[in-house]
Amino acid sequence: MIEIPNFKTLNIQHIVCDYNGTIAKDGLLLPQVKRLLKELSKEYTLHLITADTFGTVHQQLESSQVTIKVLKSNDHTKEKAEYIRALQAEKCAAIGNGNNDKEMLALASVSIALLGDEGCAKDALFNADVLCKNIEDALSLFLHTKRLIATLRR
Repeated sequence: MIEIPNFKTLNIQHIVCDYNGTIAKDGLLLPQVKRLLKELSKEYTLHLITADTFGTVHQQLESSQVTIKVLKSNDHTKEKAEYIRALQAEKCAAIGNGNNDKEMLALASVSIALLGDEGCAKDALFNADVLCKNIEDALSLFLHTKRLIATLRR
């Protein structure tokens, strides 16, 4: 439980991340992410949600404790939102940067928009609680929760 004064109490059990543009660039897992995923998997259930544009997600995450959801529909925005709902949105944190992340970010109990090398779609930004400049900072918020509290308290 993370008590954020005058915001809400978070009971995060799942961290759901978009893949490309969030934890990977051009289909390759960013170097600092593997260590963070290993640390986070001790406290949270981790989920990667992706269209797997480059066909690399399973190979890149083969030794990680992560549930991989490869999108199948023609409406990735809706499919990502349905995934968050199925996990119980109030128990989810979501991280993403694209237009197709906007509903997932809006539904999650706490959400982070990422302004990385691909940029950040304005709708993702407007639906997020926090904006981070890189994935290391975003994931670290769940390891060092006082940072999250400092940012979100009112």
